[in-house]
Amino acid sequence: MPTYEPDFRLDGYDAVNDRVSEQFWQHIDAHQSDFTVLADHHSEDAEHSFYVMHDRSATWGIPGEPQIVALHLKRDVGARTFGFDHKVLPLPAMAQSWLIARGCPEGEILLPQGLGTTPADQATRALETRLRSDGNHFALLTSYTDDTSTPMQTTVMLRAIDERAPLPFRVLLEAADTTAWTHTLREGGFATFEAATQWWEAHWSGEQVPLPTASPAARHTAAPVVPGLPARPAPPRGPSR
Repeated sequence: MPTYEPDFRLDGYDAVNDRVSEQFWQHIDAHQSDFTVLADHHSEDAEHSFYVMHDRSATWGIPGEPQIVALHLKRDVGARTFGFDHKVLPLPAMAQSWLIARGCPEGEILLPQGLGTTPADQATRALETRLRSDGNHFALLTSYTDDTSTPMQTTVMLRAIDERAPLPFRVLLEAADTTAWTHTLREGGFATFEAATQWWEAHWSGEQVPLPTASPAARHTAAPVVPGLPARPAPPRGPSR
């Protein structure tokens, strides 16, 4: 993956207050040299910048942690101050969805050729399109990114915000071929948390278990964590090391 260090375009700007300054340093600025920009967009009025970034340092941290950072910078051009929001997510399409929900045009935050892997098939492209456009109907429960396996794998567990949704628990499975630099993304639907967890445990124990087909009627998928959902035990994070 080529190294494309971010330019946050903050020369001459100060954080809007000390708390924002401290948080920006802690979450973003201190890690800038580890970030690879996969896609970015800047509004013509210079008030907003949106970034999808890969955090190379995550591979040396807690095993399984997500490696994609979504960043929204908000500038007050007159006052020369800035604020920001960010979210660490397991898949680029989920980061794009988070940014689109905050005003970024979808067509301006797509990943260009040559950065990361490309979709291997139409099913992957179609699912990623849904993830970008319908990202506010499911909440992220947990994920596990294994960048030591062949192929590299990321699993994501989601829960429908609408409790009446059919197959309210979803699992996404991305497998990346770092030889061909392509990836596939598949989705499975589960009626219960227990069923989703059972698949998760079997998959990470090495069993070849297919994902059950998700209902075509439930077309909405992944989103950032949504507060206020009833608490549930977290599923296994991934393989033990």
